[in-house]
Amino acid sequence: MELGLKGKVAAVTGGTEGIGGATVRRLVAEGAKVAFCARRKELIDVMVAELKKQGGDVLGVVADAAKEGDMERFIDEAAKHFGRLDIVVNNAGGSGQIAFDKVDDDFWNLDMEIKVMAQVRTTRAAVPHMKKVGGGRIINLNMVGAKQPGAAMFPTTVSRAAGLALAKGLSKELAPDNILVNVVAVGKIKSKQQERGAARNKKTVEQHYADTGKTVPLKRMGESEEVANVIAFLASDAASYVTGSCINVDGGLSGVL
Repeated sequence: MELGLKGKVAAVTGGTEGIGGATVRRLVAEGAKVAFCARRKELIDVMVAELKKQGGDVLGVVADAAKEGDMERFIDEAAKHFGRLDIVVNNAGGSGQIAFDKVDDDFWNLDMEIKVMAQVRTTRAAVPHMKKVGGGRIINLNMVGAKQPGAAMFPTTVSRAAGLALAKGLSKELAPDNILVNVVAVGKIKSKQQERGAARNKKTVEQHYADTGKTVPLKRMGESEEVANVIAFLASDAASYVTGSCINVDGGLSGVL
């Protein structure tokens, strides 16, 4: 299927590893020009070299989603470098699932900065650029726990629930400008974060993935590329009448739609 992404310009936060890295690679493979940011310059440089060797048109920017001003700078650099902006993928974030009584104010504030305010800032910076080209796509990464909170899942489920409300409200406000806003809610996806969890539990990565996969209806953990496929669809012409939606990519894990 031709997704219609050739020549489009995308900006991806948290774009060197996991879902972010897979998304950058998928969008480049579809012919998009892609700017991505992350905190570690060495990882950015490796990825830029890799993608340029493959013929990709990419820009890597050092930026931290938790720092005020960094997301605006990243979006503006992307638009200036490529001359336009069509797609934003808000991927930066983490887990932070612990018991309520273990979360102090600093942790709450950091989580909200990364998972809510970073999306607010990228969107605020991106919208004027998208209006200039007649529309755009904003795709925010989230987690299925945002719709089905549980015990010891703080502060993430609260900040992620706020992210859902943000996306839904924006989808209505920006629709007249042909800017579509959607959410991808993930379940248990293979990642460096999961691998660090395996090490803490003194398990091999393979054993951790196998054990965790048993808790998923599909009996396996998801791959970053499987999430990137859905993101590419939402960024594409094929999703031209989809806005204000949240798509679960969780192997059937969530108990709610």
